[in-house]
Amino acid sequence: MPDSSLLETFSNPSQQDYVIEHIADEFTSVCPVTGHPDFGAIVLRYSPDQTCVELKSLKLYYQSFRNEGIYYEAVTNLIRDDLTALMKPHWLQLITQWQGRGGIRSFVTATSGHVPEVWQRD
Repeated sequence: MPDSSLLETFSNPSQQDYVIEHIADEFTSVCPVTGHPDFGAIVLRYSPDQTCVELKSLKLYYQSFRNEGIYYEAVTNLIRDDLTALMKPHWLQLITQWQGRGGIRSFVTATSGHVPEVWQRD
């Protein structure tokens, strides 16, 4: 199983309402059916409360999925759940963007909380 104990936080340096976005372009896991590698990108957006995720720990956490046989949907929801439990943000959105296989590309989105005003678009 991926190792959420790798994740670390630091104190939010601002009490303003703002959104952080981190993009990891080199995410890998394994298809649980075929055993072939799955390649994708992860877009993490969140509005922090008291803490922010530390980036080196986030990278190591993502890398812990490298040899895991896990469906796209499970990856997305597990990462969302782990990060929400860790930081307790006001809002979090996690999007996984999977490279095509068999002519089909998949994007999976999971959210937690309410979209902050600074992120709402007309």
